[in-house]
Amino acid sequence: MITVTKDEAVAVARVALDKKAQDVLLLEISALVSYADYFLICSGRSSVQVKAIAEAIERNLRERGIRPLHVEGATEGRWILMDYDELIVHVFLEETRQFYNLERLWNDAPRIAFEDGKSQDIL
Repeated sequence: MITVTKDEAVAVARVALDKKAQDVLLLEISALVSYADYFLICSGRSSVQVKAIAEAIERNLRERGIRPLHVEGATEGRWILMDYDELIVHVFLEETRQFYNLERLWNDAPRIAFEDGKSQDIL
């Protein structure tokens, strides 16, 4: 099991922001499901940017000794899902994110939105 704190999840969100990820959102899902504590959702404007965001997140976590349990979608770059046990990262191409609209599905989850590099809790 990989333990990820809220501060560590926020740090991963900042890695995505450093790669110019759009609409970065951290959902705290621990009270809703048993398989994870956080969803990090963000978007890129192109498949190249989506891949760059995911690679930066993976590199950052690997440097801290944290490796993903599973990664899907890295070849296509439309929706890359990275499973870090308690943290699940979703890096979307903008139109793919709009289509699946995970934020709506997890509407009950407490969330932290990141605007201009700053985080703000939204309940």
